[in-house]
Amino acid sequence: MTELHPEDPYYPTVIANEWTEGEPEEVQRENPKLGPEEYQERNPEGKDSDEESDMDEGAREILSKPNPLGNNIEPTRRTGRPYQSSPPLLKRSGSSSRLSQCYKYLAHSTISSSQVLSIFLLKSLDKFIDIKVEITMDSETQRNKCAACYRQFNKKEHLVEHMRISYHSVHEPMCGICGKRCRSFESLRDHLIGPLPKVECERVFRDHGCTICLTVLNSPNSLRVHQDRCQLSRGNNGVLHRFANMGIQDDLRIDSGKTRAVALACKMVGGGSDGSLDLCARVCIIDEYENILFHSYVKPQLPVTNYRYETTGVRPEYLTDAMPLRHVQRKIQDFLCNGEPMWKIRSRGGKAKILVGHGLEHDMKCLELEYPLVKIRDTAKYPPLMKTSKLSNSLKYLTKSYLGYDIQNGIQDPYDDCVATMRLYRRMRSQAHRMEDYPLATDSQNNNNFASWRQGELERMSPNELLAISRSDYYCWCLDSKDVA
Repeated sequence: MTELHPEDPYYPTVIANEWTEGEPEEVQRENPKLGPEEYQERNPEGKDSDEESDMDEGAREILSKPNPLGNNIEPTRRTGRPYQSSPPLLKRSGSSSRLSQCYKYLAHSTISSSQVLSIFLLKSLDKFIDIKVEITMDSETQRNKCAACYRQFNKKEHLVEHMRISYHSVHEPMCGICGKRCRSFESLRDHLIGPLPKVECERVFRDHGCTICLTVLNSPNSLRVHQDRCQLSRGNNGVLHRFANMGIQDDLRIDSGKTRAVALACKMVGGGSDGSLDLCARVCIIDEYENILFHSYVKPQLPVTNYRYETTGVRPEYLTDAMPLRHVQRKIQDFLCNGEPMWKIRSRGGKAKILVGHGLEHDMKCLELEYPLVKIRDTAKYPPLMKTSKLSNSLKYLTKSYLGYDIQNGIQDPYDDCVATMRLYRRMRSQAHRMEDYPLATDSQNNNNFASWRQGELERMSPNELLAISRSDYYCWCLDSKDVA
């Protein structure tokens, strides 16, 4: 048989004017090709060939109905009968003759040898039989499947363009069952336990998966041991500071780098005529081990019109003798730089601290604080922790989903926010990803990985080879742990 165009995944219907070269001679003698004029001469009354003359009127009516999918119906190359890529719903009339005749009709329909025809019969209580013809994709399309997200493309050039703009890498969250890589943990969660999960992965994850960190364990016993360590609880130091409302703790010292990362959180009161202007009234800084380095009330430069006591717990008397904003800003700035000039701070190495927080841009604006972006780790803008719509998740949601406990109920303490963001940072930093010499797509060594002048070479690569040269478009926090080593 003459095959259809291999690049069309839907394979359009066969045209009547095709000849039957390549078929056995006995098949050609048994099924001679009839053109429209010859067909009318041999069948003046519109009757079909002898082999289907016994077909009753009900079957003829079914086969003459339009295709429910809207595809064009054209006569096939052998007998001139209409060909349908998806036969309509067939109603049982009590006799199996009509069904067998429909099977005979399908058997004589022309289908390319590069296609696979599978027929499934679905019997319902209303005695309906639905014949579904499912044609698999061409093997060329199967070869053009992304090795990271498993999307399939008709042409290799489309796969190359997908890899050029998707920035797949070994730093993306990966399903421990099927190996699919997702843009965020939220997308991975939907893949495993979402409203429409992958069935095979959901079945395995139900018995061997941790719903907090989305890790897949070897046995249920290993899962129980893992969950005891993965499920965290709320810190207690924040409760002590709620009772010591006027307490000030200041352990900010320029040191030799005993702690490389610190977490910062603020609580805001309202200023302006309507109380909508955020003014920093409380700030807390902790180290990697959740020890408090700095905790103090801050006296805003503008009058406070709304203390927001229900969430901040701040009263007017707490700010009367509080530390001025300029003083707080200078102390924090000197501590973060750690004796290193601002213009010398680089992304990896050096004495400057890594600043961790949630929505740090807003906190730093209220503190009038400046710090290089290369040293900021913001859980609100870290792609693996964002929504599938690329919007930020709240810290309350991230803590519940990825740490397993609740925060920000009632009066909020900045210490709780610091602990939550530091734990999220440490969990992301502890991921074991493959070591790469130049892990970022912005590195100068990776500028020509998917250059347009390499298009021919890229199209000859396999999907795994394309993934091997692809790099991430964001800085993965696991690189901080490798920088320490």
